[in-house]
Amino acid sequence: MKTEALERVRALEAALGYAFPDARLALRALTHKSWANENREEADGDNERLEFLGDAVVAICVSTHLWRECPDAQEGELSRLRASLVNASALATVARRIGLGELLLLGRGEEQTGGRDKTSLLADGLEAVLGAVFLADGLEAAGDVVSRHLLEGAELDLEQRDRDHKTRLQELAQGRYSLTPRYRLVSESGPAHEKVFVAEVVVDEVLACEGEGKTKKAAQQAAARRALQHLEKEVGGEAAPERETPGGDSRGEET
Repeated sequence: MKTEALERVRALEAALGYAFPDARLALRALTHKSWANENREEADGDNERLEFLGDAVVAICVSTHLWRECPDAQEGELSRLRASLVNASALATVARRIGLGELLLLGRGEEQTGGRDKTSLLADGLEAVLGAVFLADGLEAAGDVVSRHLLEGAELDLEQRDRDHKTRLQELAQGRYSLTPRYRLVSESGPAHEKVFVAEVVVDEVLACEGEGKTKKAAQQAAARRALQHLEKEVGGEAAPERETPGGDSRGEET
């Protein structure tokens, strides 16, 4: 391997915090098809197949992370969270942070049209790199790289989104029905130090759900959470009920 190519690989390893056992595999992950087409004798393939593999690797790593960190989230909620983390913009942001654009082997056309900072090209390149890590050392190694570079900065955001059901319900109701959820206190009971509040959320004639909590805000969050669950089921083909009463695990805590 030429010195320049090896330097690219070493720079990639330093940025990732991961050492490739086979530098040729890493170099292929950095090779865009435009460069490979212009340098057929020198190129050892391009990164498109690795990109295909890396796309699946990122999806399983992020899905596993969300499954562990959001144990109460439903399928629809998990899918939205994954989509917020695994998209071209998010992947390109990581690629820019580690300086991937400067390490890619690009053809003259891509170079002249700003390919080193193209969102789609950077996202594809990062997926190819992660595909190479997976091939070299398996899912655990790839998951470690994904965790450190894609997930660590998103932890607090995921935690907040998991708690704030009212905000998410409002976004969903306004986006799907152009309606704003309305809340009302249904009842409160118990001694002063152990109050139990029941709140109801109504999305016009679409849906009404109730939830319990130790505070009014917690009861509203519980109601919003149940409404979200039913709206997600509706997307999957199940009709949402006209009214849902509190019970089971709907008790919430104030956030």
